[in-house]
Amino acid sequence: MLRQYELVERVKAYDADADEALLNRAYVYTLQKHGSQMRASGDPYFSHPVEVAGLMTDLKLDQITIITALLHDTVEDTLATIEDIEANFGPDVARLVDGVTKLSKIEQMPENERAAENLRKFLLAMSEDLRVLLVKLADRLHNMRTLHFIRNPEKRRRISRETMDIYAPLAERVGMYEYMREMQLLAFEQLEPEAYGTITGRLAQIRSQGGGQVDEIALKIKQALAEAGLEVEVSGREKHPYSIWKKMAERHVSFEQITDIMAFRVVTETPQDCYGALGVLHRTWSMIPGRFKDYISTPKSNGYRSLHTAMVYENSMRIEVQIRTREMHRTNEFGLAAHWAYKQGDTAPDGQAGWLRDLIEILDTAQDAEELLEHAKLAMYQDRIFAFTPKGALYQLPKGSTPVDFAFAVHTDLGCAAVGARINGRHMPLRTQLMNGDVVEIIKGGDNEPQLNWLNFVVSGKAKAAIRRSLRQKEREEMIRIGSEVYDSVIARMPQKIGRKALQAALKRLGLADEAALMLAIGETRIGEKELSEALVPGIAATLPEDSFWQAPQRAIRVQGLKKGTAFQLAPCCYPVPGDRIIGVRDGAGVNVHAIDCLTLADDAGGEWIDLRWHPQTDGAAARLKVMLYNRPGTLAEMTGLFGTNLTNITHLSMQSRDELFGTYEMIVEVRDLAHLARIVSALRASDAVVQADRI
Repeated sequence: MLRQYELVERVKAYDADADEALLNRAYVYTLQKHGSQMRASGDPYFSHPVEVAGLMTDLKLDQITIITALLHDTVEDTLATIEDIEANFGPDVARLVDGVTKLSKIEQMPENERAAENLRKFLLAMSEDLRVLLVKLADRLHNMRTLHFIRNPEKRRRISRETMDIYAPLAERVGMYEYMREMQLLAFEQLEPEAYGTITGRLAQIRSQGGGQVDEIALKIKQALAEAGLEVEVSGREKHPYSIWKKMAERHVSFEQITDIMAFRVVTETPQDCYGALGVLHRTWSMIPGRFKDYISTPKSNGYRSLHTAMVYENSMRIEVQIRTREMHRTNEFGLAAHWAYKQGDTAPDGQAGWLRDLIEILDTAQDAEELLEHAKLAMYQDRIFAFTPKGALYQLPKGSTPVDFAFAVHTDLGCAAVGARINGRHMPLRTQLMNGDVVEIIKGGDNEPQLNWLNFVVSGKAKAAIRRSLRQKEREEMIRIGSEVYDSVIARMPQKIGRKALQAALKRLGLADEAALMLAIGETRIGEKELSEALVPGIAATLPEDSFWQAPQRAIRVQGLKKGTAFQLAPCCYPVPGDRIIGVRDGAGVNVHAIDCLTLADDAGGEWIDLRWHPQTDGAAARLKVMLYNRPGTLAEMTGLFGTNLTNITHLSMQSRDELFGTYEMIVEVRDLAHLARIVSALRASDAVVQADRI
C-alpha cells in the first residue's frame, strides 16, 4: 500500500502545482473514516481507496481525480455524507464522489436489474464528467485483483460476469486496453477455470520449449527496420489467454489450430514511419491476405490508432504486428484517460465520446432494466465496420449492421423516415448487411414510422432502442384509436344515451385515470364489451345479446403512387399489409407491391422501383402466419378462438408438420393493418397453447 508521502510525491512528480495540503487531508480523511474496517483479504479497508488513487497517478490524472479516488467509498461505507465531502474538499470532488458512489438499494435488486441500474447510474454520471468512469474502472480493477480472497465462489462468479459484461467493455470503449485485458483475464480465471488452466499451461509449455523465441523474433523485426533506416522500439508477447479462448470458441478450433499466438508491437516516431515500417515488413515477410487493418486513417470510435498486419514468419509461423507512434501508443493504452492528464489545467475536455452519447440516448428509450442492459451491451461490445455517406462522412457501426442501423447512426429522424437504401449506387433491401467501405445513401419517405419487423435484423443498440420507443408510441396510439371505435360501437347499441357523467362514473368503477387510459384498455382487450357496458350502466350487460360484437367496416385495398389504371398485386412472397412500408417493382404492364424489406427485392434490383404508399381509405389485407402449437387436445381450438377475439378471419389453414410434441401450421388471415397484426401475434405468443408464432 502506498504511504501518504509516496502518493503525494507521485502526484507532484508530474504536477508541481498540485495542492499538497489538500492531498494530505484527503488521505487522512479516508484513513479516519474507514477506521478499523477490514477487507476480505484481511487488509485494512482504507488500503483499497489508496491503491485506486495510485492507479490514477499511473495515468497522471489531475488532483481532483486523485482525491475522488481516495474518497470514493466513504459515502457508501462510512458515516460521511456528500455534504461533508463538499464542505471539506469542494463541489467538484463532491460531484465526482457522488457519481462513483454505489446506491445501497442496488445490492438488493435482482442480478440483471442490479447490473442495469449500476450501468444507468454510471452512464448518467459519465455524461457530465468522464473521470467518474476512470475512477470506477480503477476501483473495479483493484477489486478484481483481490477477488480470490472472497470465499463464496458464486459471488466471485457474479462479480466476474458483471466485470466481463459491463466494465471490461466500458474500458475498451474509452480505449483503456490495459485495464480491459487485465479485467478480462481475472474474470476469465473465475468464469472458466478449466479453460484458463489449460491455456495458461499450454502457453507456459510453449515458452519453456521455445526459449527466447519471442525476443528472437522481435530482434529480427528491429534489425530489418534498422537496415531500412528506421529507428523503432519492438516488443513481443504471447496473445492474451482470454483472446485465445474466445478465438477457439468462435472458430470451433483447438489450441493447436491457433497459429498466431504471438503478437509484436513496433513503436515509431512519426505516422510516416508507421507506413514505412509496414512496407519493409511486407517486403521481408509474406503478409496474410485479409488481415491488414489501417486504424490510423480510420481510427476506432474510442480514438484507437494503429496499423495491424499479420505475416508468415519462418517455418510457416504466423505472427501479428501492430505499428504505431509513441503518442498513439499512450492514447491506445490509456484511451480517453490520456486526455485528463494534469496538463489540461482549467480546460476540461469533452466527456462524451460519440458512443457515449448513443448510450445516454438509450437511457431515455429503454422500457426496463433488461432492455437497457441489452442495448448498452450492443453499443459497447461489438466488432465494428466502417461505412460512408455519399458526401464522404465516416460512420462506425457494429459488425452485421444494415442500412437501417446506418440511418439511425446518422440521425434518429433519418432512421425513422428510411424507406430504402442505395449501397454503392445500387438499390438494395433495408435488411442487407453492410460491408467495410460501403457508401450508403438512405432514401427518405414522407411519414416517420419505423417498422416492427426491423427489429428482426437491426443489430445496433441505438437502432433497437429508437425503433422500440417509436413502436410503443405508435401501438399506444393505435390501441387508443381502436378502443375509441369499440367504445362508440358499444354506446351506439345502448338503449339510452351515455353522457360524460356516465363515462366519469365508469372510469371510477374501473379504476382508470382518464379517458385515454380507458380507450387503451379497451383496445388492448383488457376490458371487454360486457365489462365496459356494465361499468357504464350497471346491470345492463345481462340484457345484451351474447353474439353482439364490434366489427370494423371493410374497404377496398388501394395504394398511392401508381398511374390511374395500372394493375397491381400484393406480392405473395411478403404479404404486405397497411402500415408496412411498400415499394412497387414493375413486372410487364403490372406492378408487384412488396414490403420494403422483402428479401426477394434483391432479385428485382435491376427493375424499375416505384415509391408507393397505402391509400388512407384502405382497411385490410391478408397476412401470412406460422404458428407452432403443443400437440394436445384443445390447442387448435384455443388458437382459432384467439383470432375471433381479435376480430379477424382465417382464410386459409394448413398443417405443415406434426409429431408427438408439436404441430406446426401456416395460415392466411385478414387484418386491418400492421398494428392489428401485431396484436394478433402478441396474443398468440401469450397463449399457453402456442410454442411460437411469427409472421412469414
